[in-house]
Amino acid sequence: MSHDALKKKIRDIPDYPQEGIIFRDITTLLRDKGAFREVLSILVDRYRDRAIDAVAAVEARGFIFGGALAGSLNVGFIPIRKPGKLPSETIAETYALEYGTDSVEMHRDALKANQKILLVDDVIATGGTLAAASRLIRKAEGEVFGIAAVVELLYLNGRQQLSDYDVFSIVRYDGE
Repeated sequence: MSHDALKKKIRDIPDYPQEGIIFRDITTLLRDKGAFREVLSILVDRYRDRAIDAVAAVEARGFIFGGALAGSLNVGFIPIRKPGKLPSETIAETYALEYGTDSVEMHRDALKANQKILLVDDVIATGGTLAAASRLIRKAEGEVFGIAAVVELLYLNGRQQLSDYDVFSIVRYDGE
């Protein structure tokens, strides 16, 4: 299945979550077993022979791809969550939103120093969440091996915040 065919599996929802925004809804891709399998296959093929110690993913949709990829690569999985969702001692990283701030957390003992971590999410938009997650991994003395996403919204320039990393995306949107 081509990247264009995968793009056609993603539903556009206008004016969500606010007027003027086109939300790229991947649930329509997820429900298609062939499309979901193809996305996972693309990710596995790219990272199969790389020296990755674990896959970290940002909740919630990132978990879908990150968990499946970690299992396929036979490496560990590290959940990165919103505050207050993890039961053990955590470390946190705060990042700026258009209006205000948000945070992500990870268990303090989620990784060992110098482990190579592949960071996965469903979408790269402005890059803020993934940049914060990458800082969190570095704070825990891990190395961000790379960043992978199913969808990238190029017009939001998220790669600028992620320029220190090898960034890979499957489906790209040039404009709204």
